[in-house]
Amino acid sequence: MIEAGCSLNLRVQSLELFKEIISTYQRHGWELKRVLIKPATRSDLNEQAVGLISQASLIDAEFDALWFARPSNAGREAWELRLLAEHPYALFAAFEADETEEEREEARLEMEHQMREQAGG
Repeated sequence: MIEAGCSLNLRVQSLELFKEIISTYQRHGWELKRVLIKPATRSDLNEQAVGLISQASLIDAEFDALWFARPSNAGREAWELRLLAEHPYALFAAFEADETEEEREEARLEMEHQMREQAGG
């Protein structure tokens, strides 16, 4: 996790994009669960950016993306992986209530692989 007192500055444009995407998803009932983050982006985080993502796990990655989750129909759980980019790109999966966490994690890792290919990483 990143310390709340981090004094480095995230570029204003990136910070605004973080805010916009997180706000949009939260309005629709999604909860930020994980942040996939490139080392260069991580080093740019400032206190305000850390506050936006403080409830999520930070995971080093080759691209910047946000994992959101929310309850879905019939006891299922929906997860969406949103690329942090001006042009929206996201991958979606709905997990059955009886799927194990290991099965869900395997599916999420496959989605991250697909996102990596799309992001050119």
